[in-house]
Amino acid sequence: MNKFGLIGFPLTHSFSKKYYDAKMEREQITGVDYQLYPIPDIPAFPLLLADEPQLMGVNVTIPYKVAVMGYLNHLSPEASAIGAVNCIRIERPDGGTPILTGYNTDVYGFVESLKPLLRAEHQRALVLGNGGAAKAVIYALSQLGIHHTVVSRSPAPGQFSYDQLDAATMASHLLIVNTTPLGTYPAISGCPNIPYEHIEKGHLLYDLVYNPEETEFLRRGKANGASIKNGLEMLELQAERNWEIWTSNL
Repeated sequence: MNKFGLIGFPLTHSFSKKYYDAKMEREQITGVDYQLYPIPDIPAFPLLLADEPQLMGVNVTIPYKVAVMGYLNHLSPEASAIGAVNCIRIERPDGGTPILTGYNTDVYGFVESLKPLLRAEHQRALVLGNGGAAKAVIYALSQLGIHHTVVSRSPAPGQFSYDQLDAATMASHLLIVNTTPLGTYPAISGCPNIPYEHIEKGHLLYDLVYNPEETEFLRRGKANGASIKNGLEMLELQAERNWEIWTSNL
């Protein structure tokens, strides 16, 4: 039986397992198993590979998206550029030493879920947050030819702080992407500290958070006439892309 799974720590809840279990049931896929592998530290990863000879691919979540790169043989172009991996393909030629290739499918999920919503005026974007998720979004925006500026509580040169977001800045950046966890269940009242009064009908607000379905960030934008999108489709699309990567040679 071919196995796939998720590595991270802790793994108290998992979108991935629910998604793939439902996919296998819905599509009547047999001979495949998806499991959670909570490893307490990244040096345990090679031990997992040795203990699970049928493991052909894994998702990677917090806190190992960067640390796991030191154990990989190859990186896809986007994973190399971003410096983070969320999907690993494991090949075992003739049952020998595993060959590991890292990917960042968050880029694919974000791009494909955003493209149908883009209009001609969406030429400039504000990216809220500067963590690992922001790096994937920034890479994706660059691929789409959209100019972007990061907004951070501790801005680096060329970035905005939240208190620098005035009416003119908001009016010239009609795409706003939240990559922070603010507003995630159960702390659903939280939201990025942007001047929502300057959001208008032409704005598109995209939140990587998907639980709740409509975050406070999105709710406030919608109240001012903005188009909104949460991160659920992005997750589903990257999950499907992971599956394609893992199973293309099976």
